[in-house]
Amino acid sequence: MSEAALSLAGLTKTYNRGQPGEVEVLRGVDLTIAAGEVVALVAPSGAGKSTLLHIAGLLDTPDAGEVAISGQSVTGLPDRARTAMRRAQVGFVYQFHHLLAEFTAAENVVIPQLADGTSRRDAQAHAADLLRRVGLEDRMAHRPAALSGGEQQRVAFCRALANRPRLLLADEPTGNLDPATSDQVFDALMELVSDTGLSALIATHNPTLAARMDRTVRLEAGRLTNEP
Repeated sequence: MSEAALSLAGLTKTYNRGQPGEVEVLRGVDLTIAAGEVVALVAPSGAGKSTLLHIAGLLDTPDAGEVAISGQSVTGLPDRARTAMRRAQVGFVYQFHHLLAEFTAAENVVIPQLADGTSRRDAQAHAADLLRRVGLEDRMAHRPAALSGGEQQRVAFCRALANRPRLLLADEPTGNLDPATSDQVFDALMELVSDTGLSALIATHNPTLAARMDRTVRLEAGRLTNEP
């Protein structure tokens, strides 16, 4: 059996610890995502889903608990090693695309590959392949301002997968889109995830989208539960 893509055990996180108004965001969170599994994360506003995603993606650290990616614990790793693991193993997609405005769609997907040591020729070929998969073969030379919101977010998906991560973390990836565009963009995301064999944890408020994933977990009052 393949090792878990993501394992979280006993995560706790409190902001302003020991001070008036401290906020206990995570209170012993456990979660395992198997290789190739796509999990929906639902939570009320302010429940801490972004904090959970940031800890899972090594952008933040818990007060206690353990994070393991592809079977390797990151507990106690120095910052440089955490950064290297994040770059190699994790892809991020946010509600807003955060594309580099001065670069084309293709260049936005090439740049993270160059930063990871891929040759420009191979990076360009891989970027073109990803963009074709999401129906943007005719939009590769366009800058973000010339793309629709749905097209911008599809480029963001391709950028997140540019370095062939094992795990995708997405925070409301269709939250800024109208319902019709949201469905189209989500279709593109799920096809990419399926084609590449990725595991994914995708935060969404949309129950229809959540129902299309392998299972749903709910974060509420600092604890994670499985939804029926």
